[in-house]
Order: sequence, then C-alpha cells, then structure tokens
Amino acid sequence: MEKITTFTTETTRFLSNFYPHKKGGGLYPHHLRIVYEGIVFDCVENAYQAAKTKDKDLRRQISRMSPYEAKAFWEKKEHQKYLADGWTEQRLDIMQDLVKQKFCNHPALKQLLLDTKDAILEEGNDWGDTFWGVCNGIGENNLGKILMKVRQMCRE
Repeated sequence: MEKITTFTTETTRFLSNFYPHKKGGGLYPHHLRIVYEGIVFDCVENAYQAAKTKDKDLRRQISRMSPYEAKAFWEKKEHQKYLADGWTEQRLDIMQDLVKQKFCNHPALKQLLLDTKDAILEEGNDWGDTFWGVCNGIGENNLGKILMKVRQMCRE
C-alpha cells in the first residue's frame, strides 16, 4: 500500500494545516475559509491555535497572524495562562472539525484528498512532533489518522 510520509512537498503540501501558506512566504492558489466559533481563518493551523483559548480578542489576533506566528505564540511560557481548561481533551475533536471543513467545503482540495486513494497518510516531521505526526519512526500520527478519516467521509 502506498504511503505519503511528508506534507511538505509541492504535491503533498495541501495536506498540511499551514496550507495555503507557503513556507518561504506567499500562498498557494486555493483560498480557504475555516470558521471556528464565528471567527474566519484562512488555514486550519490558525483556527486550531486560536481554539486553544476562550479569549475572543486573542482568537481574533491569532486569526490575523501567519500560521507560523500562531504556532510560535503558544511556545512562549507567558502565553500559557491563556490556554483553555480542558484543552487537551478537546483537541482531537476540534482538529477533526477543522480538517473536515478544509476538505469538505473546498471542492478542489476535496478532490486532491480523494486522489490519495487508499494511501496511508503520515505526517512525518523532523521537529519532534510525535502526537500529530511521526518523527524518526515514532509517533501517534493523529493528523494523518484524521486526514484518512475525513477522506473516508468525503467518499461517502
């Protein structure tokens, strides 16, 4: 069975939560509209990072950041005070909802996901994320599992 082990190449970047943002700057041609609790985001990453807090003003600020800035926001210890209670227990459901919006509400991206057929989708990385992906052969690959589940939903 085929296996896609990175979401960083030109042909697999659409699987990344940072899509349509390009790593070096600029955007891919697909414009996304992801909505989380009434706030519109242009990629899954920003919506996910904003979902970590109950502070609506902070969520709006995160919606205007690049996905790289949004992710980096939570790496600062002084920002941990804004983290919502129970976040860890909710994160998988929230991520699934956001990824589902990305692919189910955008026909071109839905088709790209369906074109992966039955390939195993593995968010391989070298930055040590073993919860959402796999690093050095170790990891839960939760993002990959969600993508495969959403792909099945799109088929039905």
